[in-house]
This record gives sequence, C-alpha cells and structure tokens, in this order.
Amino acid sequence: LRYIPSKDYKEVCRDMKKFYGASSLNAAHAAFGSFQNRWSHYSGAVDVWKRNFAHVEQLFDYGSAIRKIMYTTNAVESVHSSFRKVTKKGAFSNENALLKLLYLRTKELHAKWSGGRIQNWAMVLKQLMINETFSSRMKSMRFTFRNNGRFIQLCVRSKFI
Repeated sequence: LRYIPSKDYKEVCRDMKKFYGASSLNAAHAAFGSFQNRWSHYSGAVDVWKRNFAHVEQLFDYGSAIRKIMYTTNAVESVHSSFRKVTKKGAFSNENALLKLLYLRTKELHAKWSGGRIQNWAMVLKQLMINETFSSRMKSMRFTFRNNGRFIQLCVRSKFI
C-alpha cells in the first residue's frame, strides 16, 4: 500500500477486501480483475498484488471462518513489535539482562492474550474438523480434552493454530 496516495488509500483497501473476503476462489479472481482495472494507474501496487496473488489463493483452501483468522491475526508480528518496543529503550549490561527483559515481556503478553476468545470459534472448529490437513490432529485433541469440559480453551492455548 505504500504505492497508493493517502487520498485513495481507503477506497483501495475497500476494493482489496473484496478479493480477500470473497466467498470462493472464482469470486476472488473476479474481484481481483476489477481491482486491476480500476487501479491500473497505480501500477506499482497492482504489480505487487499480481506477483503475490498466489498467497491469497492459498487462503481459499480453508473455510471462510479460518480465512478470516488467518488474514486478521498476525501474532508473530505483534510479538516482534512488542519485543522491539522494550529493547529499544537502552543498552543492556549483558545478554542475560536482555533475556530477562524478553522473558518478562513474554509473561505480560501471555497474561494479556490468555483470556481472549477467537471470534466465531465454533465455526472455525467445525471447519478445522472438516479440513483433511487438520482433522486427525483435531480428533486426537478433542478426545484428549473432552473429559475436562474445557476443550475449546485448551485447544486455543495449545498453540495448535
């Protein structure tokens, strides 16, 4: 999006959501075609999406609920950003001091995220059970955690997704 002027930013994002949020791969291709036609005067932005559209296509291997989690949740980038915030504040006397600081930040993030819920989790869980890649792992987890009555919470905390 760095190739898009700020005056058109919102509208370009709105058009991009049409192919990200499409109901099928064919609908995504159609929406991407209209995106290309409409924004062809920003060739830098359109070319980036042309080269990388295969990554968008991979999202359609999964159901809509799983896709929404995949493209709206980027936990790794969030953790890295959080680590950069705490480490940019100064020099460290040794490597152990830095590791302690990162450990404390990890504990804070865990406390912050452990109570969160995944929106529409029941639908996500059903789609994971249907998906060939995840179904065997999900069935074994379901069997293991069903007795506790806390299957969903434990599945989320298990770093499965």
